[in-house]
Amino acid sequence: MSTSRLEAFADGVFAIAATLLILEVQIPGDDVGHGLLDIWPSYFAYALSFLSIGIMWVNHHVVLSFVREADRAFLFINLFLLMAIAFLPFPTALYAEHLREPGAKPAALAYGLTFVVIAIFFQFFWQYARRRLLRPDADRREVSGINRSYRQGVPMYAAATLVALWSATAALIAFTAIALVYVSASIWGDEEVA
Repeated sequence: MSTSRLEAFADGVFAIAATLLILEVQIPGDDVGHGLLDIWPSYFAYALSFLSIGIMWVNHHVVLSFVREADRAFLFINLFLLMAIAFLPFPTALYAEHLREPGAKPAALAYGLTFVVIAIFFQFFWQYARRRLLRPDADRREVSGINRSYRQGVPMYAAATLVALWSATAALIAFTAIALVYVSASIWGDEEVA
């Protein structure tokens, strides 16, 4: 089966998940100047999650560029991956809302665990494609680079999530660093690494 319908569905889910993020950024009250400064966690969480969804969208397309066809199992793995990605606006809103409050650590844990689950499903998505669905002409060097890069996702997100047990703000810095590593590896490093 061609991957074109899978790509179209995935693009829709990515677009909706990214769009839902902005709906959680609340309009400030009467004192707009102070209110805009006061809701900075919403801006930051929006930007970080939007960037992360963008990275996932790019990586999803990279994987599909190596796939010759999609089988039933691959479609279901993709479905679970997209389900986890579509969930991301919820913990993003939770994290932004509670970043400066006593509930910050549980909110940061929820945010981080969502990324761990996404990274696990991304690993299943890639490994299944790599083992069963690769095009015969796939560049083995690029496949190896993608494999190395994706293998790092789960441990990095798990470590950043564990940081949330100590500090929600430090975890936010760690999540940001992960996103920046993936972006910089794509832009300035080897293209197959991110």
